Amino acid sequence: MNERFERLLARAEALIDRIEAILPQPLCAPDWSASVAFRYRKRGAHGVLEPVRHVAAIRLDDLQAIDDQKAKVQRNLERFVRGVPANNVLLTGARGTGKSSLIKACLNAYAGEGLRLIEVDKADLTDLPDIVEVVAPRPERFLVFCDDLSFEEGEPGYKALKSILDGSVAAASPNVLICATSNRRHLLPEKMRDNLAATYGDDGELHPGEAVEEKVSLSERFGLWVSFYPFSQDEYLAVVRQWLAAYGVPEAQWDEARRAALVWALERGARSGRVAYQFARDWAGRTPTEGA
Repeated sequence: MNERFERLLARAEALIDRIEAILPQPLCAPDWSASVAFRYRKRGAHGVLEPVRHVAAIRLDDLQAIDDQKAKVQRNLERFVRGVPANNVLLTGARGTGKSSLIKACLNAYAGEGLRLIEVDKADLTDLPDIVEVVAPRPERFLVFCDDLSFEEGEPGYKALKSILDGSVAAASPNVLICATSNRRHLLPEKMRDNLAATYGDDGELHPGEAVEEKVSLSERFGLWVSFYPFSQDEYLAVVRQWLAAYGVPEAQWDEARRAALVWALERGARSGRVAYQFARDWAGRTPTEGA
């Protein structure tokens, strides 16, 4: 009888262990001294804040042709790290123009003043309240960063982000700022049929339909909007020269590289900081026998 009871007990304990393994667990704080940047990752049902071992070393001076955008974001972050009111940030616009690079550069610039970054994927935005709860008691200032953010209708992270930005009964933690980048200004797909529900007042005033109001409401909860635009040819070439210099390419090659950089951009159908960076890497890595 005792042996049978012990076998049943062992099976019960094994079953409990298996159930506990798949049940959601409270988010545990990481070693905050391990890095200045962290990624939130899901491991089954459990969320984990993982330190980023190799943070991108980009500097604010490395970013060219976006001086106005840099100034706006810097002013806001300087207020944030000083502990005075600052706005959540939405960076929108043309691809490859430096939106996410600007956030990385700001982290490096202000990490010494206590700024930390937590990168969260769109699929994990429903866990934002748990992340905020873990970091709220900390003395550091946390930038919760979601890159390339956009939603399709019905995705759960949309409501979670709206709530944490401005809508929950709980006040946002003063040491947390939300920052997102997106190619969409309003983060949701906009369709022609949304305009069919628009109405007109007696004085001709246009009143958007509920679908349009809903799509605009999320982006409006970001207090600071910063727009990025496609580069002109001169801006693109200035960024190319900056990256060529960073890779140690001699000035004697710049005229030849200029022509090749224009062809490179034409082949990719875009002039942007990303295209300029990719060209400079390619050019700096060429051997003399490869030529242009």
